[in-house]
Amino acid sequence: MPRPREFDEESVLNTARDQFWTTGFAGTSMDAIAAATGLGKGSLYGAFGGKRQLFHRVFDDHCDAAISSANRRLGGDDAQAFERLTAYFLDHATACAEPGHRGCLLAKGTAELAEHDEVVAARSLKTFESIHQAITADLEACRRNGDLDPAADPRQLAGLLLAVHRGIEALGKAGTDEDTLRGIAETALAHLPRPPR
Repeated sequence: MPRPREFDEESVLNTARDQFWTTGFAGTSMDAIAAATGLGKGSLYGAFGGKRQLFHRVFDDHCDAAISSANRRLGGDDAQAFERLTAYFLDHATACAEPGHRGCLLAKGTAELAEHDEVVAARSLKTFESIHQAITADLEACRRNGDLDPAADPRQLAGLLLAVHRGIEALGKAGTDEDTLRGIAETALAHLPRPPR
């Protein structure tokens, strides 16, 4: 009978995530994860497999959290849909401008590994598609509430906004200031097609 684990799995995964988040996949060794978690490498390999398998687990959990956050932030009644969309983008711009902002693990993992890792590539695409759908649903609510031109295509507009969202992330990581990032978000939202007067 296998011995029960003598560590908090969630705590270990969170610590491993932070290590990958800070130094990237290539820059993170199992020795570094072992030191950060206080576990021996044998325990890590036994519990999670190798470094790539551990990263997949951490990345998957992070992607799930990103999708849940988008659904939670953008879901709700039609009357508040445009307000939710605005808050979602402006809060993102503010967060991306914070000093020491590590960037998004989804973006970092995708950029570093998707070309050579089919698991990361597929998970990234699924995550972006899910966030795209959450923005689409919010824009459909905006249209029902009269905040968006009835002839507008919410799915196409959501694709544009998702590209802006990810661009804000990249610019923030490069050091762009908060006013500029918020201005980008505000400009994108201001150019959504409104109902004809």
